Amino acid sequence: MYHTWMRYFTPSPLHHRLGLVCLGVGLQHGSLPTVGPRTLDHHVAVVISAGSGWYRTPDGRRTTVTAPALIWLTPGVPHHYGPDPAAGWDESFVDFTGPATTTYTELGYIEPDRPVVPLSDAAGARTAVGKIARAARRGNPLLEVETGAAVHELLVALRRARADLGPDGDPVLTALARDAFRPMSVAEHAARHGMTPAELRTAVRRGAGCSPKDYLLGIRLGRAKELLAATDLPVAAVARRVGYEDPAYFSRLFTRRVGLAPVRFREQQGRAVPGGWSTRVPDPEHPPTIGARPT
Repeated sequence: MYHTWMRYFTPSPLHHRLGLVCLGVGLQHGSLPTVGPRTLDHHVAVVISAGSGWYRTPDGRRTTVTAPALIWLTPGVPHHYGPDPAAGWDESFVDFTGPATTTYTELGYIEPDRPVVPLSDAAGARTAVGKIARAARRGNPLLEVETGAAVHELLVALRRARADLGPDGDPVLTALARDAFRPMSVAEHAARHGMTPAELRTAVRRGAGCSPKDYLLGIRLGRAKELLAATDLPVAAVARRVGYEDPAYFSRLFTRRVGLAPVRFREQQGRAVPGGWSTRVPDPEHPPTIGARPT
């Protein structure tokens, strides 16, 4: 015995231009029928939140699937899977497509080479799937945009829930972020973590989808923008605070990546108010209000 609920959508060409669209959503549990062998022309994320079963690769190898887990179905790749016939499993699935899938794959959020991914927790993914299910009500004028936005949330939730990552993310990335403002080379960062530069590049590429240099640069420039927008520090002082001893080099790097010189960015974004800068992350349930004391 099994139970299933599903909805399918046909987004317009205009909605496809948003980059990511949802094609369908389903919630199922019990001794579900075996799926495949079959091949699809789009992506599907199958989230197993309870129970166990199996997945068979195109070359015939059988892999055990134990909840919580994710099964990736990718375009053009044959797949064949199903739950344990005795106990079944709890499954939710989301079909999606769009040019943004290429970028998510390059960033490591979608993993075609790893069709079965153990998860530490399926709650975040189920929340995103729930948003799609609620948006799927008949006659919802925001259907395509709401469901597409929720697919982005789903991909982030699945990336965060990977069992090979700690609760705070990849420890290598966490350590790099902590040391991002030190004037250190990539080789020095690697040595600090007992790795070769090649090992560090592989780890950062796997975790963040970019090189260590680009990962550090993103953190440094983000902090530089904050300092330019919210303080009156000279550009040279900003450069030193984010790890660049040569302010001219920092200015060239900032201009090339941001598209504006640091001084020009400050002119556009500057909001310097004495005593008004806070480093505390706002609580979404209690956002800043008029009369609140700065911290």
